[in-house]
Amino acid sequence: MVADRSEVELAPARPDPAADASKAVRRRPKDRKVQIVRAAARAFSERGYYPVGVDEIAAEVGISGPALYRHFANKYALLVAAAEEGARHLLDVARAADDSTLDPEPRLDALIKSLCEHTIEIRREAGLYRWERRYLEREDRVRIRKIYDDLNATVAAPIARLRPDTPPEDIAMLAASVLSAVASISAHRTALSGAKLLPLMRRMCGALVRLELPPAPPPPEPGPVVKGLPVTSKREQLLTEAIKIFGRQGYHEASIEEIGAAVGINASSVYRYFTSKSDLLAAAFYRTGDRVAMAITEALAEATNRPDAVRGIAQRQARLTFAMPEIMPVYYAEFSNLPPAEQHKLRAIQRQNVQEWANLLDGDPTEARFRVHAAIGQIIDVGRLVRFDARPAQLARVTALMEAVLLG
Repeated sequence: MVADRSEVELAPARPDPAADASKAVRRRPKDRKVQIVRAAARAFSERGYYPVGVDEIAAEVGISGPALYRHFANKYALLVAAAEEGARHLLDVARAADDSTLDPEPRLDALIKSLCEHTIEIRREAGLYRWERRYLEREDRVRIRKIYDDLNATVAAPIARLRPDTPPEDIAMLAASVLSAVASISAHRTALSGAKLLPLMRRMCGALVRLELPPAPPPPEPGPVVKGLPVTSKREQLLTEAIKIFGRQGYHEASIEEIGAAVGINASSVYRYFTSKSDLLAAAFYRTGDRVAMAITEALAEATNRPDAVRGIAQRQARLTFAMPEIMPVYYAEFSNLPPAEQHKLRAIQRQNVQEWANLLDGDPTEARFRVHAAIGQIIDVGRLVRFDARPAQLARVTALMEAVLLG
């Protein structure tokens, strides 16, 4: 007797353990390495390189620590991959959006829009290179820096076509300022809907592109410029040297012995002034917060109207940072190395200083905070471009960029 055909087709198949195992293996995501890199970029951006453990990154991806090591030899390899992939992806986005057949204005607008959209999408990861590159070895830092140079050149090309009479050094500065404004959203966690954030970012970039910069100063004279007299207080000397060393090397790479040696005393003598390295770091935070607050207070006292106060704060913030460039990496990137109670207090001080500045701006209060962070970014990023040349003419150029994003 022949069985009914429908019965044969509907009969359940016997389970095959080997086939099930094969399917389980094939379920492993093909982009696992990308997931790891992005998880590492988020963690390093938000908490810093040293406080983050490999096991934490693995857990976020949903794998074990040993499984992560099959992709990356160590945590440093993860840092390099995260920094390099982030840079390459950003450059790819810019090149894909750059259509040289378009007229300069729509070409530049399309490029900026794509960069803004991409940065909004990866906002939690986008601050990695700005702060954590201190921990990259020189060879890796130089290689990744070249990618960012190519990115700057990609943005500069349509600006140069749009403004053919603008000097090349101004074009380079405007390109760096646009990229800084785009990246500035990674420096804070203020919430704003994408429907509002994207137009805001594009308006800030547009104001920068249209800006007529003050004249550039002549090249600086070779050799160091010695200005001012040193303080004699050992406590102040230690605090100043600690900020410089923390800013250059990062908190974890610095030692009490090195800080003491910078002012001519041994490590045990440092403890007469500060109980620990973290005590020194906290003092650096409070000192910076006080200086920023004082700059705001002075600008408010001297201003005749709100835009005048905004400009005054911008000028003082730029001078403060250019006088000690290492101060910003410490102030913005070393929070995770403080005790939780200190973190809470110092975050409140930072927010208050930003809010005082934002209160002077017209329009939406939340958007105003984004503008303030974009202005601070100009000091950091364009400052690096000009090697923190603190001559008045260079400071005037940086201040003009800050005013563009603040006041439009």
